[in-house]
Amino acid sequence: MRADFKVLFDACVLANAGVSDLFLRLSEAPRLLLPKWSEEILDETTRTHVNRLNWPVDLSDSWRAAVEEYFPEAMVGDYAHLVDQMTNDPKDRHVLAAAIRAGADLIVTFNLKDFPEDSLYSWNIEAVHPQDYLLTLYSMAPQIVVQKLNDIARDRDEELVQRVLRLGTSLPNFTAHLIEDLGLDV
Repeated sequence: MRADFKVLFDACVLANAGVSDLFLRLSEAPRLLLPKWSEEILDETTRTHVNRLNWPVDLSDSWRAAVEEYFPEAMVGDYAHLVDQMTNDPKDRHVLAAAIRAGADLIVTFNLKDFPEDSLYSWNIEAVHPQDYLLTLYSMAPQIVVQKLNDIARDRDEELVQRVLRLGTSLPNFTAHLIEDLGLDV
């Protein structure tokens, strides 16, 4: 499967290691989406890693270098001229402008309040919560989503159920759906 659905990830999603890992793996073959972000979004992710989540600077730098290396086509530029036209939350206008420039259909964010529908409608873009988008991806390609989760669990020397439960803090509805659908013993 090869999906060319462009999705712009907000820094709050990229900064969440477990959620970001799953989305990035879903962006690899067989990919379910094409990830998009900007330098500004990656800068914000780095600040969140270091200043809020207390990641060592070298770990955050390593994460960013890997993301830029493995997903060079994800970088969006030349959107600054659009920022003043945006009507969403001022601190996230750069996110919407980057999404427009990327030709993205979705902005995946935990901060839905910063992207009211009336500020997105004319641009034909939607903002969705990560768990809602993951539920959509799971409904379209459950085998791929479960395989990516199994890959993450294996790489972290965990059982699938442990990996799914770890996502529960950030993605409770997605986690509950997986537990029920897969019949996981918790």
